[in-house]
Amino acid sequence: MIQVPPLPDVRLGPSWRVRTGSRGRRFRDLCADAGSGTVEARVERCAWGRLRDAYPVGLRDLEVRVGTCAEGALTDLLTELREALADADPLSRRLVFAVPADDPGRITAAESAGFRPVVDIDLDEVEHTLLTWEPAWATRTDTELDRVPGA
Repeated sequence: MIQVPPLPDVRLGPSWRVRTGSRGRRFRDLCADAGSGTVEARVERCAWGRLRDAYPVGLRDLEVRVGTCAEGALTDLLTELREALADADPLSRRLVFAVPADDPGRITAAESAGFRPVVDIDLDEVEHTLLTWEPAWATRTDTELDRVPGA
């Protein structure tokens, strides 16, 4: 069996009031507020969680699941989490947010936080759009395709 790395310690910025709920080696529940509204969220390793068979997951991919909240609070949390998780786990290539495909408000909120739609999947018998945020090092491409590395 593949060993999924533990979840890093997620620390939001000083403007956030965070209460940690349930936690395990590969997931953490948070209740966070920065003034735009309270947001309940779960951060977990995709290779361990519900998305493990939904797409070709990387061992360090992280999913953010967010409960019902205002769209502004969602954008604020996703923006903060992508920076906090990039700092906590710099080897993570992808932060994933699954949204029911018929929820354009949450899709727009995620896009406002820098996420981009990648693929639609069926999850729990409901069509979801997977949106991702990836650090610049993971999306950088080598434009010198005719050059042999090390030559």
